[in-house]
Amino acid sequence: MLSVKPVLLNMPVNILFIGDIIGKPGRQALSRELHRLVDRHTIDIVIANGENAAGGFGLTVEVAKELFTQGIHLLTSGNHIWDKKEQVPLVLADQRIIRPSNYPAGAPGVGSVILTTPGGVKVGVLNLEGRVYMKTLECPFLTADKEIEWLKKETSIIFVDFHAEATSEKSALGWYLDGRVSALVGTHTHVQTADERILPHGTAFLTDAGMTGSFDSVIGMGKEETIHRFLTQLPAKFEVAKKDIRLNAVVIGVDEISGKAVSIERINISC
Repeated sequence: MLSVKPVLLNMPVNILFIGDIIGKPGRQALSRELHRLVDRHTIDIVIANGENAAGGFGLTVEVAKELFTQGIHLLTSGNHIWDKKEQVPLVLADQRIIRPSNYPAGAPGVGSVILTTPGGVKVGVLNLEGRVYMKTLECPFLTADKEIEWLKKETSIIFVDFHAEATSEKSALGWYLDGRVSALVGTHTHVQTADERILPHGTAFLTDAGMTGSFDSVIGMGKEETIHRFLTQLPAKFEVAKKDIRLNAVVIGVDEISGKAVSIERINISC
């Protein structure tokens, strides 16, 4: 009898990226849903944007520890990572927390890191911040060129969190990096977009992952005080909203050898 040697299939590396976590309601949503998501999608690495996880603005060491305990492997961030000023040096001393790489030299923390999955696969993660309607930082396009060069020496799998306001800037960087990174997912607007796709040269793209927090809100904050600020143009103290909690995320499958994306799926769960 002719024996047939079984073909070993190369299973993709599955990355779960969670949109901006907004305060305690967002953290509670993770405690309820994260382990089920990891099991359902056979997740290898969990990444989340945590810049608003502490009271809706900034991040603290205590909150970061809580998120890591829940199963997050790495926290990315953006312009609000600096909001808890007294906590910044301690927070960014943890190599599992990164800030946008295109801040000027001398800013605390790092903007890219390499993780290793339980199966021993290296995954590069790069955090960038946009400049349209935001701070005047170093060019995210040119910064990406430099960061990708060193990350490629260690791994073919690179995930980018691009924390930016303008959809045009996010789209442009996605096309610019197509084929050089495995995935580029936007954050910052707290509104999940429906344009997930794999670009022609193998980069998974989503303009914005959305947020994990209250949807009975204005992008996670209380409706009344936000409306009052728009009506009066006066300063207002924002409080994190607590109703209609949802978890926004995206799951991306990446070929381990080529580093190209093979799948992308948006997640929107009511918690």
